[in-house]
Amino acid sequence: MWGIDHARLHTTLKTQQWLPVGSRILIALSGGQDSVCLTRLLLDLQPHWQWFLTAVHCDHRWRADSAANANFVQVLAQQWHLPCEVVSAPEVPKTEAAARAWRYQVFETVAKALNCTHVVTAHTQSDRAESLLLHLLRGTSPDGLATLLPMRSLGSVQLVRPLLGMTRAETAAFCQTYGLPIWQDETNQNLDYRRNRLRLELIPYLQQHFNPNVEAVLAQTAELLASDRAYFEAEVDRLAPTVIREHPPALDRLRLRELPLALQRRLIQRFLRQHLKRGIDFSLIEAVRLLIAAGNGSQTSTLPGGCHLRVCGQWLEWVRSTAPPSESVPPHQGERSPPPPPLY
Repeated sequence: MWGIDHARLHTTLKTQQWLPVGSRILIALSGGQDSVCLTRLLLDLQPHWQWFLTAVHCDHRWRADSAANANFVQVLAQQWHLPCEVVSAPEVPKTEAAARAWRYQVFETVAKALNCTHVVTAHTQSDRAESLLLHLLRGTSPDGLATLLPMRSLGSVQLVRPLLGMTRAETAAFCQTYGLPIWQDETNQNLDYRRNRLRLELIPYLQQHFNPNVEAVLAQTAELLASDRAYFEAEVDRLAPTVIREHPPALDRLRLRELPLALQRRLIQRFLRQHLKRGIDFSLIEAVRLLIAAGNGSQTSTLPGGCHLRVCGQWLEWVRSTAPPSESVPPHQGERSPPPPPLY
């Protein structure tokens, strides 16, 4: 089969070269309309691109019908002569974040085992718009709004999202046009999940009262921010060796002082990520940044892991704390107020 959606995707892939000719591709196939649409499109384009296609289905085991869902996917894959791996979670994930982390680990592991070079997921323009809104409402940085990149690294393989140019309404229309079976996940109607409430209530409200093309506008904003993010990341990569000292860990205050505010924050964030696994938010980055102009001996309050940053001449040095956390205070205040929602 071949239609306008096939032509659009074919043109996009020729332009972007996300999935080169002959690639070994692992398709994340949940059985929902988006992943079924993507799988059918790739199968139909396969003769033109000579891909080697395999599907993977992740059974989180958190729904009573999850086994039936997995069986549905296996039957569909057999009908389409598509090899399919089904992986069940060793234990039920407790949160959506935990489920996502496990899922992407499965993608990477299965891709490596099958010598796949690319993993593709069926995220759409609608997903990108929803993610931007969710991050904005939670509080985030510009990087956090540059959500759902078309392609990024996933360990040693590439994660590609070919359907970011299609809306959820368009994937539904595609499945209906070609009579494709889809698995209806009832949890998608559960308003206890923030994304569902945003999808079912907030987005339609914005479309009706503000802009009928709100999904496209939000997705375009994410794309613009993604290009800015790529530029800033390249600048941070270039500047980091001149600002960040590895041994002993420190930041060069004099070099930081010469740089624009945006780069100061990003370099500080890069440094903190090298030494902290949690607790990096806007208030912490600002507390460190204020030390650029602080007096000798000034320091941050105690950080996670029992360390702090202290001014030593031109350097902000990473120091293991010896005093109890209550004795270590920010240089600009006596007591540290509760931090605002994370911005980084």
